[in-house]
Amino acid sequence: PGSSDVNGEFLGHTPSLGCCGLVEKDCNVIVTKSKGTGKCQYTIQLSKLTQNDENIYVGVHTKLAENIVESAFKQNCISVLKNSTNIKREVKFLNSRFDFTGETEDGEKFILEVKSVPLAKDGVAYFPDGYRKKKGAVVSERALKHINELAEIKKTQGIRTFMCYVVQRNDVHSFKIADSDPIYKEAVNKAIEDGVEIIVLQIGWNGHGEGHLITDKLTLID
Repeated sequence: PGSSDVNGEFLGHTPSLGCCGLVEKDCNVIVTKSKGTGKCQYTIQLSKLTQNDENIYVGVHTKLAENIVESAFKQNCISVLKNSTNIKREVKFLNSRFDFTGETEDGEKFILEVKSVPLAKDGVAYFPDGYRKKKGAVVSERALKHINELAEIKKTQGIRTFMCYVVQRNDVHSFKIADSDPIYKEAVNKAIEDGVEIIVLQIGWNGHGEGHLITDKLTLID
């Protein structure tokens, strides 16, 4: 996204709220200048962590993940969807608007939804996590709706469907669906059984706001 050096105190918009501790008081962040005339002059894009004297930059703006996938399509970096054509963004199916549709090199139509993954523990990235209105509730009703509808589309219409998780940090070796949200985890496992395909991209960021693809096949563990 590029970056800005900011001195002084300014309001910074963070679409991901506190991002489970990555964007809170005393955190170091990388920002870009905001567009428009809102109250916030800057938008928070990355969070800077220091681990074992090494700086780790984590993408915390959820829209970054969608832009990453769009770039990956343009640069033909998604192995399972090599040479895809007719890529479109924000297309409605059933009761959801999915991030991407397109056609494989064999002319097969597909739908792909993107989820941003900034969180990790002990080298394992995980999704989802965040504020819940009540104990035991699903973390994201929207994420649950998307995975269920991808499964429904695959079953009823035979269209190839993908859930693409974009891990926005370089300090992990695998990815999992969080055990803390058993409702969502069960839905993902059921969707995989129904034919929904999972892609896990891993992106590394640097202090200049530059991202690079590490792998499009980060290991998915249970």
